[in-house]
Amino acid sequence: MAAYVYEGMFILDSNRYGKDPSGVAGKIDALVEKLGGEILVSRMWAEQRLAYPINGQRRGTYWLTYFRLDSLKMDEMNYACNINDDMLRYLFIKHDPRIVDMLVAHAEGHEFAGDDDSDDSSSDDTETEDEEASSEEETVESAD
Repeated sequence: MAAYVYEGMFILDSNRYGKDPSGVAGKIDALVEKLGGEILVSRMWAEQRLAYPINGQRRGTYWLTYFRLDSLKMDEMNYACNINDDMLRYLFIKHDPRIVDMLVAHAEGHEFAGDDDSDDSSSDDTETEDEEASSEEETVESAD
């Protein structure tokens, strides 16, 4: 069947991740590869306090993964994640092929080549707008 690119966000048990970071995170990559998929990006996103306890855990390690996998294998992926004790929660999103390159580049920490926005131009516009607003205020004050 068709292989799609998925984004997987996993909340991992921070205690287990702290004891064996490469082992816990490696299970995600190994699972995708075992199902015939390809890992595009796999990295830690954050470690923070959870909004509410999950399985008695108050902290979680958020792991972000982009992978290519046959859509028929997603049921097996869901089942494997359900029975994995290292994963507190997980979420999969199937992405449109047109935005995959941009998402993967962003996850790797690179700027996407199609990105034409620059921070310098937006700051120049803001300064110009501020100057125009202050000159309008002066005009209004002098009319009184």
